[in-house]
Amino acid sequence: MAPAVALLLVFVYYPIVENVRLSFFSWNAFSPHPVFVGLDNYTTAFHDHVFWTALWNNTMYAVVSLIVQVGFALVLAAVLEEFVHQRLRGFLRTVYFIPATISITVAGILFSFLYNPQFGLVNRALSAVGLGSWSHAWLGEKSTAIWSIIAMSQWQSIGYTAVLFVVAIQRIPREFYEAVRVDGAGPVRSFFTITVPMVREMTTLLVIITVSGAFLVFNEVMVMTAGGPDNSSHVLNTLLYRSAFFADDMGYAATIATVIFVITFVVAVVQLAVTRRRRVEW
Repeated sequence: MAPAVALLLVFVYYPIVENVRLSFFSWNAFSPHPVFVGLDNYTTAFHDHVFWTALWNNTMYAVVSLIVQVGFALVLAAVLEEFVHQRLRGFLRTVYFIPATISITVAGILFSFLYNPQFGLVNRALSAVGLGSWSHAWLGEKSTAIWSIIAMSQWQSIGYTAVLFVVAIQRIPREFYEAVRVDGAGPVRSFFTITVPMVREMTTLLVIITVSGAFLVFNEVMVMTAGGPDNSSHVLNTLLYRSAFFADDMGYAATIATVIFVITFVVAVVQLAVTRRRRVEW
């Protein structure tokens, strides 16, 4: 195990510790000697409205992703396995999974065209069904930019998580479902009494991956809006990128990176603790 431990120490844990240390300094790419400033970078972050906007956007990203990529994907997987003919299942799984194989950059560019206020398919479709008043410059308005990006992300990711849930459901012994049917349980009760508890390990894994991914999102925002308009669609990673490579404020960027690490680490620890306690109770 020594080689694996050495690689983790050098390429994972040492950079994390070094990033935390550098967050207490004021420095840039050309600073010969970083200047220790203590908690000044954290104070700046907590008084920066753009930082709070980015944190809010990440939080909304996580909430929507949990609802769609975990909740709705589980329902979709259960429907595929229980109500769709076996010959059609493979085709639908492929259809749902295809968006996950598309590059995030390509998907972002594609949806930028779809959201175009003049010739985009979204506004044209709304006009075609008599909802032209709902048309927007989806990526050009502060109220809709981040939600449009989140919608694109859900389209791309739900098929992947649904397929993982399908695999978990297929491992559930069929005898369990037959037993609850004998007791008179319908599809909804079977879903909540058999499917949901039996896929809890996969659910835990996907919750951690989904929430962590929501706080690590970067490419979608950079491709579609780069944080605009008026900083309304920034997330923590794009703010970090702007601070490091545009403002050349590496200390502040390290501070944002530390905040991201703390959030994702706490989420993972809490989720694992809750899952372990439930496993003991069961």
